[in-house]
Amino acid sequence: MSGVFYGEASGRETAGMTLLAVDWATIASLATAAGTLVLAIATFVAVRSSNRSARIAEIALQEQRRPLLAPSRLQDPNQKIMFLEGHWVSAAGGRAVVEHLDGVVYLAISLRNVGSGIAVCQGWVVRPEPASTTNIATHAPLDEFRLQSRDLYIPAGDIGMWQGALRHPDDPVRAAVVDEIEKGGRISVELLYTDQVGRQRTISRFGLSPIDDAWLAGLTRHWYLDWDGPRPEGVTILASEAILREHEAAVQRRADEDTDQ
Repeated sequence: MSGVFYGEASGRETAGMTLLAVDWATIASLATAAGTLVLAIATFVAVRSSNRSARIAEIALQEQRRPLLAPSRLQDPNQKIMFLEGHWVSAAGGRAVVEHLDGVVYLAISLRNVGSGIAVCQGWVVRPEPASTTNIATHAPLDEFRLQSRDLYIPAGDIGMWQGALRHPDDPVRAAVVDEIEKGGRISVELLYTDQVGRQRTISRFGLSPIDDAWLAGLTRHWYLDWDGPRPEGVTILASEAILREHEAAVQRRADEDTDQ
């Protein structure tokens, strides 16, 4: 009898110890899983923070070498520029050069880099400019840009120049620009340029206007090709269209007043 009693007690104790052992194993597994989850979350947060820091550092580096071209100041010194034929021109501060000589159109602009990085000219487009630049709200297609054959580097915070020429006698652009020059019209030049490593592609449009015996250079638009600029393109086009409508309304109002008189 006593042996049976002790046997049953021993069995119950063994079962209890077994259950206790299973509970500790489960708790240990849950603790390990929880620790792994916490470590994964911490790693994710750290990686995300690291990526954000790397992105901020990349943006800061881009800002340090971002070029931005504008017309030079009127008080900036003259710049002498030579073309392939040995023809020399002189571009005063804030001015441009537009010459039609012996069938060749010579173009040059005195520029200032107001950005923080070196500007490298890559290509250009020239065309007669309509009465209002709002009629050409977007830049020319990239495949229409003429490649820059000469290395033109404009240092940050300093002046430089751009030059181009239309020489081919059958070039329709040359003929159109010559017609515009002869009638005293305006000319639009779009410059495609990058930073010193060939990135941050930017297009700036300059309007060249004849004033007395000189050509004044003005800036109308910038486009950033590799990221959204400070103003979305759609918003800019809507603003241009609104200005054009206001201009047309004002012209119509003056015409109506003249008719009434």
